[in-house]
Parts: sequence; structure tokens; C-alpha cells
Amino acid sequence: MLTLDKIYHASYVLKDVIRPTHIVKAPAITEDCEVYLKPENLQITGSFKVRGAGYKISQLSEEEKARGVIACSAGNHAQGVALAATKYGIKSLICLPDGAPISKVEATKGYGAEVCMVKGVYDDAYNEALRLRDEKNYTFIHPFDDDNVMAGQGTIGLEILNEMSDVDAVVGAIGGGGLMSGVACAIKNLNPNIKVYGVQAEGAPSMLESIKQGKPVCLDSVSTIADGIQVKAAGEHTFKYIQKYVDDIVTVSDDEISSAILKLIESQKMIAEGAGAAPLAAVMFNKLPVKGKKVVCIVSGGNIDVTILNRVIKRGLLKSGRQQTFCIELQDKPGQLVAVSKIIADRGANVISIHHERASEGTDITACYLRIVLETRNYEHVKEISDALTDAGFKLI
Repeated sequence: MLTLDKIYHASYVLKDVIRPTHIVKAPAITEDCEVYLKPENLQITGSFKVRGAGYKISQLSEEEKARGVIACSAGNHAQGVALAATKYGIKSLICLPDGAPISKVEATKGYGAEVCMVKGVYDDAYNEALRLRDEKNYTFIHPFDDDNVMAGQGTIGLEILNEMSDVDAVVGAIGGGGLMSGVACAIKNLNPNIKVYGVQAEGAPSMLESIKQGKPVCLDSVSTIADGIQVKAAGEHTFKYIQKYVDDIVTVSDDEISSAILKLIESQKMIAEGAGAAPLAAVMFNKLPVKGKKVVCIVSGGNIDVTILNRVIKRGLLKSGRQQTFCIELQDKPGQLVAVSKIIADRGANVISIHHERASEGTDITACYLRIVLETRNYEHVKEISDALTDAGFKLI
């Protein structure tokens, strides 16, 4: 059973294992409320998961340790288990979905674990881990649906209240629910007036659907850039704690998550993975009733693959109006390109790329097309340029 006493015990056990992650004020995120960040992306292994894995493994019996441990993960729990198992001299095998970021796979190996790649998503890796547990007699370390794992994650709640006792709301991502089960249990037992909110990706709302239906459900499929919360089924135990302690759950789109990742990079010089940025996205896009409140967003991890980060930044630029593509129909005569360039230059936009082509079949024989990608300030800036081009007689396609 998850209790406040167990969370306090986890805090004591983990004090020499984890790295302190002090709350950071983030005034540039939004003007609607006071935003603070709990930067677990700066934790050892780059994620909060080392807390739950570390405490769970510390509580194993000698016989359980001797059998070796096995775990399944989207990547972050894998690293936590690998690090903790190596620390205690225990053999570890981790089942990872084949879509896990390369950086997480390599880091898991680097912490001393043997890795088994499984085709599919987290839930497929989970089923394979259970099969191998039964076949090889390993001790299974569940990534979220375990009281000791939840207690380890709950230490984040204690730390938030120790640093900021006057916080009004705490927001964290939910995949399987281990993080927010522990955090919400700690916070609600110490101060039930503090609001606790969970955030899921629109493409993987397993816990939200479970709450709506009043029982744990398994979705047919899930898809999101936030691989850390890409979970088909809510945990049986985490469902009960989320239902009891979490005030509300909202969802955010991949575009909103991308914008939040970009915002963290630019305003806080901080790298977050999709799951880590999801709480911030919920606050940025007004998904929660926190106007005028002191809000702590848990940045749960920063283990994002560089290639994925590149795509996410581009997506974030598009979502925030920082990059825009115009396709303009021109008359095929001298001076047209100069006129377009002058309009763009006079309004302070920067040209990233440009492509000019003659008219194709079915179009005006005297027309040509200009495809131009611009670096812009925001959507207002995009509209200013668009209006200026239209006023000058250019046809936007």
C-alpha cells in the first residue's frame, strides 16, 4: 500500500542516490500565472525514474536480488533500473520497444544492463518482459504499477512542498501513472488544498479514458511524440491513486508539446523530452484553471533523441508562427521577385529557402510560382506579411 510514511522512507533511502533538483522560477513561460519548474530532466539518468527504480531495488530481498532483475520501459525506467541494479551488483535485463530513442537505448547499455529490443510500443515490451520473467525466473521491476516505485516517485512531492509550501497547483505528466500517483499522494496527505493535475498526450489518453469509464482500460493504439507517456493501458494500482488524489486530467497535442519544448529551450535554456514538456504545454495553452496561481510543473525528463529534437524544434517553430511557407503566383516578367523581396525585407522577415518554377499544365501560361520559407516573429508578423503581399496584388496559393 502506498502511504506517506513509505514516501518519507523512500526519501531517506534515496538521499545518497539521487541528485537534488531545486525548483526554478520560469517567468517567461506565460503571463497568466507564476510558473515554476521542478527540473527532473537534470536528475541522474536524465529522468525522475531513477527514484522509483532505486527505491524498489533497495527493498528487494537477497533472494530476489540474486535472481537478477528484468524491466520494461520506453527508455527512462530502463536507465533507472540499470543504474540501480549496477549499484547493488545485480544483473539486469531491460525490454525496450523498438521505437525507443537511440540515446535512451545506448544510455541503458552504458549503465550496465543487457537490452532486449521488442517490436511495437511499451505494452508489447511489457508482455515480453513478463514472458522472460517466467522463463528465466527474474525479479520483475514494474515501471509504474508498484507501491515502492510510486513511493520513490512521490519523493518529488515532498521536495516541492519543502521548497515551496505556498504552491497552489502541481502539474505532471501521466503515462502509466506512477509519477503522479506518488506525487499526488504526498501532496494531498500534507496539504489537501493544493490542486494536483495530470497531463496526457492526445494520442495516448489511457488514464483519462480509465477515469471516465471508472475502471482501467486498454486503448487499441497510441501515438505521440512523447514516448515516455505513450502507454496503452493504465495501471490497476495507479488508477486507484490517480482517481483518489488527482483533481483533473487534461490532454495536449503533439504540436502543443513541441511548442513547450521550444519554449523551454529558448526561455530557460533547458532540454525536455515530450513527456517532460507536456505539463508546461497544458499551462501555456490554458488547459488548466491556474490563472493568477503559483504553479509547479514537473519537467519529468530530458532524454530526447537529437534527431527527434530537430524535428520537434521545426514543429514548434511552425506552431508558434516562427516559420512560415508562402506559395505566391507571379507574372513571369522581370521585377516580380524584387517586389516580393522588398515587401519581406521591409517587414523584417528572414528568408530561409526559396524555390522558383515555371507554370505547369492547367495554369496561366504567363504565370510562375514562388515557394518561399520565412523566419518570422509570430502569427501577427505572418499576417502582416501576408496582407502586404495581397495588397501589392500578389496571389497567395
